[in-house]
Amino acid sequence: MLDFVYFPVSAVLWCWHQLFAIPLGAASGVAWLLAVVALVVTVRALLVRTALRQARSQKILRSLQPQMDTIRRTHRDDPRAQAEKVRQLHRDNGVSMFAGFVPLIAQGLVFLGLFHVLRSFDRTGTYAVGPFTATDTPLSIEANSATANYLFGVPEVRAFLDATLFGAPLSATLSGAGEVFVAVAVLAVPLVVIAALATHFTARITPPTGDNSTAALLRTLSLWVFPAGALIGGAILPVVVLVYFATNAVWTCGQQYLIRRKLDAETAADKQVVVARAAAPRPGVKPQRHKR
Repeated sequence: MLDFVYFPVSAVLWCWHQLFAIPLGAASGVAWLLAVVALVVTVRALLVRTALRQARSQKILRSLQPQMDTIRRTHRDDPRAQAEKVRQLHRDNGVSMFAGFVPLIAQGLVFLGLFHVLRSFDRTGTYAVGPFTATDTPLSIEANSATANYLFGVPEVRAFLDATLFGAPLSATLSGAGEVFVAVAVLAVPLVVIAALATHFTARITPPTGDNSTAALLRTLSLWVFPAGALIGGAILPVVVLVYFATNAVWTCGQQYLIRRKLDAETAADKQVVVARAAAPRPGVKPQRHKR
């Protein structure tokens, strides 16, 4: 169903794993985890320009909030005219609402693709055939280790199944760790804590989108509910997927911090330009020279 996502994701992951396998070995848990980290960095680096455009659009939207409130009051009884005026205001100021969804859609597709590709290394369970489907005929252990996984051949599949880190299989979860619970916890607990903290601090350094009840609700969700969700997800997601979550959350936090610094610098520069223009003499007016 989503092969147009699975194959590119597996291709990028395959390339990075081949690179890290040269010094570390194909069955190294570190090589696989570094490949996942590199995949996240690759995708997020490609989306930096889009994220910056989105942040600038959000900044413009915040500055337009008084005008939007006026439009809503003026056309309170005419939703159609209200929506058209708001769209015109956005067009006049170069705001694209769709551009803000591009990074979210891209990251969502990458996560689905990565989750499915990583889970498909082990197809011995009921839910190992797709993100939303199950099967009554899972593969046996022997058949699974002899079946390719998208662009990963049989040797890479076996290397992933043999890979461990601190004694924990990369596909293990806290809820199903069994005898290796301690080893899995050593990896999973720090990863989910990092993801939760990064998610929380990202919300703290992100300017509010407005001063209405909806904006307040979204901010509360971002500050507390989403980080709590990261902690809960840590119990059911495989270690290798938690690496994706933690890396993505840390990147988002750092990117948001740098983007906010850049936008604040741009705002300060714009204010200096306005002040300089206000102090400059009008065209045709002779500048006044102060006598000593």
